[in-house]
Amino acid sequence: MEVRVKKLREDAVIPEYAKPGDAGLDLTAVWSERDGYGNLIYGTGLAIEIPEGYVGLIFPRSSNSKTDLYLTNHVGVIDSGYRGEIIFKFRPRNTLLDARIHRDGDRVGQLMIIPYPQVKLVESAELSDTVRGDGGFGSTGN
Repeated sequence: MEVRVKKLREDAVIPEYAKPGDAGLDLTAVWSERDGYGNLIYGTGLAIEIPEGYVGLIFPRSSNSKTDLYLTNHVGVIDSGYRGEIIFKFRPRNTLLDARIHRDGDRVGQLMIIPYPQVKLVESAELSDTVRGDGGFGSTGN
């Protein structure tokens, strides 16, 4: 599948898979700043044209576990109609942290483009029975 990507900055890096079989394309930060809420913002300098019927999902890289940061929305959703820059917002767990954890040129996240179904929800007074039923949080054991 071909997907169009636009460099918004000359130094933007077109995402690539690091290894054969990888599910996520690596995204590289080309600028960073701190916002008024204490978040660390990392811009990729890229916009992408997600095909209709697909969604782009952005995740932090697994190496992010070596930092004190978490992605503020945990998974970023890029809808097919969005044409703006792909940006990551991280928040330090330790709000006293002053230094940027990622530097410009670092790979900060991954992009997956996957199909999704369009669903129509139908209101119903009854749902089918299952073994699990309405058991939630921890109902299947430790």
